[in-house]
Amino acid sequence: MVLARELDPSASPLDYYGYELRRLREHAGLKQTQLGDIIYCTGSLIGQVECTTRVPTRDFSERVDAALGTDGTFSRLVGLVLRSVLPTWFQPYAEMEARAAYISAFQAQLVYGLLQTEPYARAVLGVRSEGGLDAKVAARMERQRTLDRENPPLTWVVLSEAVLHQEIGGREVMRNQLAHLLSLRRREWVQVQILPFEAGAHAGLMGSFNLLRFDDDPDIVYTEDFVQGHMTANPQALREGSRRYDHLQAAALSVEESAALIARVMEERYGHQPVPDGREVAEVVVQR
Repeated sequence: MVLARELDPSASPLDYYGYELRRLREHAGLKQTQLGDIIYCTGSLIGQVECTTRVPTRDFSERVDAALGTDGTFSRLVGLVLRSVLPTWFQPYAEMEARAAYISAFQAQLVYGLLQTEPYARAVLGVRSEGGLDAKVAARMERQRTLDRENPPLTWVVLSEAVLHQEIGGREVMRNQLAHLLSLRRREWVQVQILPFEAGAHAGLMGSFNLLRFDDDPDIVYTEDFVQGHMTANPQALREGSRRYDHLQAAALSVEESAALIARVMEERYGHQPVPDGREVAEVVVQR
């Protein structure tokens, strides 16, 4: 049993979440173990969330809402909680990303965060994590809800072919990650192109970058170094970023050719694994 401690609900989104969970649980006349039994977890986990030593997931929050009849209170709060888990320097970008009308991303080494599977994200974040890995993975998965909103951003991602060959998390993780990229073809607002090795020297040699465009706000360009990220709306930087991205798109394979390459690498390097509905791989292999 986790010992209760006093929380200041104004201290952070996580403190507010824990405070409200304890308050509404007690109002319902439930002990931690009783609520845990209802939502299929331990009473200890309930206590850890209430004491802010454990970050709640979206699934946990939805189960709590159903158990306590709180009309989506915790499902709404968890988005703020998980965003607060992100590095302080990254939070402004995540907020802008969630509101963007158009997202253009070039990634030289990794699958773009919005397109990562959970096991792939866990492997990536686990390399430099000093703790709280579960919370960091949950926060990255929460970011992906941007693609599920009512009016999702048109998202165009160019990946270096190196991304397909860099084995992150093992063969099975990579196989499923590439299958996920193929399954995204069902979403007409998400497009993936592969920049092949044959392209040689290209406009992205200086590193990965993202462009965010908005209906009402100034556009921004985002880059990262090994310490933190940098976001700017400087017109000259935007022009240069847009020019480089146009060159990368022109040098990349078409969307259809890119899907065929992804399927080929998935089969030849990581072994055969059908994608969720069993159609995409067959379709793109026929086109080769």
